[in-house]
Amino acid sequence: MKKFAVFDIDGTLIRWQLYHAIADTLVRLGYGNAAAFEGAKLARMDWKRRTHPESFKAYERTLVEAVDNMLLTLTQRQYNEAIDAVFEEYKDQVYTYTRDLIKQLKKEHYVLFAISGSQEEIVKKIASYYGFDDFVGSTYKRKGQGFSGEKIVRAHNKDQILAKLVKKHGVDTAGSIAVGDSEGDISMLETVETPITLNPEKKLFDHAKKNGWKIVLERKNMVYELEKVGQNYVLR
Repeated sequence: MKKFAVFDIDGTLIRWQLYHAIADTLVRLGYGNAAAFEGAKLARMDWKRRTHPESFKAYERTLVEAVDNMLLTLTQRQYNEAIDAVFEEYKDQVYTYTRDLIKQLKKEHYVLFAISGSQEEIVKKIASYYGFDDFVGSTYKRKGQGFSGEKIVRAHNKDQILAKLVKKHGVDTAGSIAVGDSEGDISMLETVETPITLNPEKKLFDHAKKNGWKIVLERKNMVYELEKVGQNYVLR
């Protein structure tokens, strides 16, 4: 049986959040209500200023609400235009650690999965570009020329999503690898033999330390790998 590796996309492969980039692009193209989007921009500045420990989560909640409202007035053509623009801009803005790991695992004939909370249309493009074998992204249901307002979000329960992919492709959990950066990736990371956290947020960082997982930090042109040796982590 073949081995597999599963990757989160936003903040793990791509250096920014594709969901956020799509929202920005819709407004830039004039397809979203710029005034209504102002609250999300203010929340983003709160996060950039690190006004409180949960400022990024608060920004995300505000952004999701703004995008949900925006979709109710969008046409599919406008949405697809934004998706294409974000793909062209961000497809090569990636972490070298993750990009190189994907290349290495493909040479070793791993089956590669991508699981992301971003829209399935942009996840499909990224997955195809980097040679993933299968992917799962969030679904925003279409209706007529627009959207119904219904959605299926894939940012949670990633362990269950992964289990379906494993069954679908008949891969072996022995030798399996997962890479993630946020609290939402914990359930996915817990199901594999080798969990790797890349630039983890605090809750994931604490969980990784408790369980002895590999911690990788990439800053500028340097990659730092922390591995647990005894009761301590050492820099490799």
